Amino acid sequence: MVCMKKLASVCALSLWLPVQVAHAASAPPLSEVKVLKVESPACGFEDITPGQAQTRCDHGGPNIKVYVLEVGYGHQPNVTLDGFEVDGTRSPVCAYSNGNLNDCSKTTRTVGYVYIFDLKGKQEGTFSFSNVSINAPGNRMTTQLYIK
Repeated sequence: MVCMKKLASVCALSLWLPVQVAHAASAPPLSEVKVLKVESPACGFEDITPGQAQTRCDHGGPNIKVYVLEVGYGHQPNVTLDGFEVDGTRSPVCAYSNGNLNDCSKTTRTVGYVYIFDLKGKQEGTFSFSNVSINAPGNRMTTQLYIK
């Protein structure tokens, strides 16, 4: 009975205390993934246009890098070249109020990531990138490109 009275006192007291609510923007779901560029010693940087199925330049040779833009937040990236896993790094990209993607600073908000994948001696094949959104709708987005 004493325990019940103490619990009731704590509950009543808590009704009068100000509540601190944390406000945070929710992470945007994935809305786009795309290959931006392919880089190699043979061709330099090749920009990849929307709908482009393969590179125009023959990038064959070592030290090929692939740049991928992910807009929104994903949590299960799957990256392969002809089915073999590829490692990479990622850096946040941010947008100012004008919508242009930029490097992040204290005055900007992260809207996605740029990944850089090093094919480590693999010389050609189908590059695939997919990821699953961290929040609703939990969608998977995929992009692929044949690198010659």
